[in-house]
Amino acid sequence: MNAPVARERLTVSEPSVFDHPEFKNHEQVVFGFDAATGLRTIIAIHDTRLGPALGGCRMWAYKNDAQALTDALRLSRGMTYKNSLAGLDLGGGKAVIIADPRTDKTAGMLAAFGRQVDRLGGTYITAEDVGISSDDMEIVAGETRHARGTKATGLGDPSPYTALGVFVGLKAAVAHQFGSEDLTGRIVAIQGLGHVGMYLAEHLHNAGAKLVVADIHKPSVERAVSEFGARSVDTKKIHAVEADVFAPCALGAGLNDGTIPELGAPVIAGAANNQLADERHGLELKKRGILYAPDYAINAGGVISIAIARPGTEEAKVRDKVIAIGQTLTHIFERAAALDLPTQTVADQIAEERLEHSRG
Repeated sequence: MNAPVARERLTVSEPSVFDHPEFKNHEQVVFGFDAATGLRTIIAIHDTRLGPALGGCRMWAYKNDAQALTDALRLSRGMTYKNSLAGLDLGGGKAVIIADPRTDKTAGMLAAFGRQVDRLGGTYITAEDVGISSDDMEIVAGETRHARGTKATGLGDPSPYTALGVFVGLKAAVAHQFGSEDLTGRIVAIQGLGHVGMYLAEHLHNAGAKLVVADIHKPSVERAVSEFGARSVDTKKIHAVEADVFAPCALGAGLNDGTIPELGAPVIAGAANNQLADERHGLELKKRGILYAPDYAINAGGVISIAIARPGTEEAKVRDKVIAIGQTLTHIFERAAALDLPTQTVADQIAEERLEHSRG
């Protein structure tokens, strides 16, 4: 077993969680540790008014514990809105594991995480996310029945459904911005070629789009170039490429004070969570005439697949609900235009309206 890499710890001089800038009335934040495997995890449960909190588990080599806490708090709140907007009877939660998925991950660590989830008794339901594969989730599911995206609980890997939802959402954004959803000849710059990004690249290639790609993992870039005729650029320049659509499919906070003035596309539609570094950046995009597909609206395909799929569920039923993401985004774009508001503000309003009418 590889020894977990030592990283900077959060220095606490006074109560930090409740005063944290990303703490938004979270119901529960759990810090878990397993000495035998080196597991360090944070599970954040934001809101359970609609039902148990569902959200994936992310494994990442965070610089420090404070960064991991920020991610867990932001992502869990995003899941509340994502599940609400998707019409699911589920709340929002998220887990992070502080470890490098390429060097630190072990079966024992994943099993220990499963036991941490099980201790919450179903208040939090986990699934895969960045750094966690469908095979990894099978190991987690060996320790708890509160895991989704496994063969035993439905359709398995949710990545293809996330990518499908992003694809139809991207077409809805293109139709709103350019007057037609036809992607023939459209240039799409994809930032990140993980499971979702690669599936999205395939959809776009088959639809006739021209691809520009970037990823820190060189073999993924080489595959996209070989199979889809993509052009590769540096990861630090992908957002500035002159294109019709910029599709962020890596980590969040990529739309910020530094990158927004450099954006080279009039449409942003991608799979990454928490793309806006701050809520005010949504307004900045609007001022620049850039159409933004709110991340938790467009990337809901995976959570839809793991929420409604059960053994024996017809895949067509799941696909139909995922494809409806395009209609949801069209409604958001039209309402935002009519009210002269940023698209993410309108998406928040729609999600909050459902939360307000929920039980409790």
